[in-house]
Amino acid sequence: MFSSLELTLLLLGSAVLGVVAFRMMHLPPMLGYLAVGIVIGPHALGLAEQNEASQTLAEFGVVFLMFSIGLEFSLPKLMAMRRIVFGLGLAQVVLTIIATMVFGWLVASKLPASIHLSWQASFALGGALAMSSTAIVSKMLTERLELESAHGRKIIGILLFQDLAVVPLLILIPSLAKNPHTILATLAWASGKAVVVLVLLLVIGQKLVRGWFTIVVKRRSQELFMLNLLLITLGAAWITERAGLSLALGAFVAGMLISETEFKHQVEEDIKPFRDVLLGLFFITVGMLLNIRVVLDNWWLVLLLLCGPVLLKFALIAVLAKLFGASDGISMRTGLALAQAGEFGFVLLNLAGGVDLMDSFVIQVVLASMVLSMLAAPFIIAKSDQIVMKMSSNEWMMQSLALTKIASRTMATQKHVIIAGFGRSGQSLATLLSEEKIDYHALDLDPERVQEAQAAGAKVSYGDAGRRESLIAAGIKRASAIVITYAGTPAALRLLHLAHELAPTLPVIVRSVDDSDLDQLKAAGAAEVVPELLEGSLMLASHALIMLGVPLRRVVHRVQAAREARYASLRGYFHGASDAGDDADLVRLHSVTLVPGAKGVGQALGELDLAASGAEVASIRRGRGQAEARPETVLETGDVVVLRGAAEAVARAESRLLR
Repeated sequence: MFSSLELTLLLLGSAVLGVVAFRMMHLPPMLGYLAVGIVIGPHALGLAEQNEASQTLAEFGVVFLMFSIGLEFSLPKLMAMRRIVFGLGLAQVVLTIIATMVFGWLVASKLPASIHLSWQASFALGGALAMSSTAIVSKMLTERLELESAHGRKIIGILLFQDLAVVPLLILIPSLAKNPHTILATLAWASGKAVVVLVLLLVIGQKLVRGWFTIVVKRRSQELFMLNLLLITLGAAWITERAGLSLALGAFVAGMLISETEFKHQVEEDIKPFRDVLLGLFFITVGMLLNIRVVLDNWWLVLLLLCGPVLLKFALIAVLAKLFGASDGISMRTGLALAQAGEFGFVLLNLAGGVDLMDSFVIQVVLASMVLSMLAAPFIIAKSDQIVMKMSSNEWMMQSLALTKIASRTMATQKHVIIAGFGRSGQSLATLLSEEKIDYHALDLDPERVQEAQAAGAKVSYGDAGRRESLIAAGIKRASAIVITYAGTPAALRLLHLAHELAPTLPVIVRSVDDSDLDQLKAAGAAEVVPELLEGSLMLASHALIMLGVPLRRVVHRVQAAREARYASLRGYFHGASDAGDDADLVRLHSVTLVPGAKGVGQALGELDLAASGAEVASIRRGRGQAEARPETVLETGDVVVLRGAAEAVARAESRLLR
């Protein structure tokens, strides 16, 4: 069998290949990890099998996931969404568990004698099936710009409660595996310990964490900050484990403690690499549990357990959302988004199997159905609009009415500007356009924002600028320009495609965060791309120059020249240790000193052909002065060549200069 190092290399290599393959298919990497576990596991190729070391690392993956979830649970956020979270979310989880227990009771007598399905097992199974995938759903909603829509808020609220419900389920499921005659006493004892530990951690820990983090931050050491973060996360997990509770519960509480401090966002960024890598290993170990032979021999049962829970959750969530006042379309979109299984379902199923609460055969078929439902989730969410339109004539009427409202508001306008997104940037633009007596019409997916802005007289309608029908209703063929005010490259590319299909000559101005996607957006047809970071740098520099006495006309000329050159002089910057997590495709600057014997010494820039590597020479420092970066410039020993380009391109160019 493999040594520890060989097993680690196998897992890493397989994980890389699996994630790359699923990324190429635009599917969540989590599914790639599951597929890798299935393929290399003991029930398929047999290259790897679960052992104590891999299980421990997998548990740490769940620990860091629960810590990240705890970071999201701030009390103000929960209170603001309390009706959705503790109303709709609670009802969905409780009713799903009850429905699963009723189904388990009905089929228990029909199962073979070798398969025992107790009410405790049905409860654990219900808890696992009640979960939906936060990772898949939130990613899809973000890409579709639906986080702030009416159904997006309901979806996020239900997901929040599902994540919160994992905490008591992690306590309950191991307790259910104990002696049935003492189950009430076991539950009471576990609950009592949980309350005591949580009170101690939340009351005493709250004061300690804030004070201690302040002391650590003042040392200005990233290494110390990271060590401290790991200490608190794993320390809280150890405390709850010593109290007879789960590791994940302590990590969740640690996340909650830090969520109330000003260090929350820094912690989120620092913990992400640990969480993602270890969580990936957890999903690989889950995939190893799946016995392909059992699935193939019982394909009809897997298919039944795939369709049954998905349809049940869709119907249950849609009905509950309707009872909570949502329209038919919003209810069905919410149900479709949450019908699949989730990552915490695997955690709970794994836990139930670990305490022998559930038969291994049941775990195999349920696990297979959950994996398949998660594979189907991105496609279901992507087609949710078409599904809802076909299922509900009322929704079709509502959509038609919304489009009619947009069309009626823009019917009399000519040469107007269509503003995609009416957030802060969109509203600032609208104000300036109004002052210049230029007509505009904005489209936004936040109903509350639209309602308030309309009441104040703003020309804005509820609608998705990424839909062909909305753009036509907004008068795209009569418009003078479109301005995309939200910083999301996938959504901007989709809108650019539609805009140039409907009105090929219409200029489209796009907002982006930085210059990483500037060339891609330009290639897709954007007339102008406005990178926030570079524009901020320009404004900062222009104000500084004016304060230092540089004439206003010269400052304006410099700013205009930078824009006309597509920010060429500003693109890229020298990276340091604090930029280690930046995107590798981001343009950067890198200084290369030509030492004696370097390949570039004595050669002209044109002969080296550095452009073939994908990088360019930004400047050449020679002694205390500068040498012009021309093709005929001959490089000398001691020259410092400043390269500009992506990380890989810069590395290739450096190699050409030195070797």
